Amino acid sequence: MNLNTVLRSLGPIDLRNVRRDSLTSWMIYFPIFMALLMRWGVPPLTAHLMEQYGFDLAAYYPVLLAYFFVGMCPMMFGVVIGFLLLDEKDDHTLTALQVTPLPLSSYIAYRIAIPILLTFGLMFVIFPLANLTPFDLRVILLSAIAAAPMAPMLALFLASIAQNKIQGFALMKLSGVFFVAPVIAYFVTSNWELAFGIVPTYWPMKVYWLLYAGETNVWLYVVVAVVYQLLVAAFFAKRLYKVLHQ
Repeated sequence: MNLNTVLRSLGPIDLRNVRRDSLTSWMIYFPIFMALLMRWGVPPLTAHLMEQYGFDLAAYYPVLLAYFFVGMCPMMFGVVIGFLLLDEKDDHTLTALQVTPLPLSSYIAYRIAIPILLTFGLMFVIFPLANLTPFDLRVILLSAIAAAPMAPMLALFLASIAQNKIQGFALMKLSGVFFVAPVIAYFVTSNWELAFGIVPTYWPMKVYWLLYAGETNVWLYVVVAVVYQLLVAAFFAKRLYKVLHQ
């Protein structure tokens, strides 16, 4: 069974389930909300801070955009898919799949592909919508490529570690540390900054910062970001397989 068939079969069901869940229904709109908030709120705030305190918030736009768009956008989709997996694990749906014509591997591939596609596509919406920086197709494209694997990585992390949605929600809040760490790294000016590279979320944000600064040779960072996150996702996928076969 190919991925397109799985998408047509399960996509409408997932959409209904997300809409009915008060915990996850708002998450899919969060990146759009933040883009609109930045569009209308950040420029006046920047002008006010400059006028009253001489503080140039515009110098920190790369931090804001990396945190809320490159980091939080895939996180939201990862959490939504992770919670869907937890629901299906609680309902023994994933166990039942093992005796249906749909292979579990195809189902997991579908679960990985959806947040990647959603993250990748939305990047081309939220950056222009926020309108804090000039539109640059190359910056958005490479940032989207680097950030997209973060969503399935987080989804599989939640599904393979948490036992239920309550634990999943706690893990989601705990995972905020992995998004704060790259922000701290941004302010580290020595070679110690690379020590933050142990955190997978560091690399997509680093890609964006380099592109924002006008760097051209960033492909190594993009490759490291994609490969590292996919390896972490594969680890949690393997763990999820073990949990489901216990």
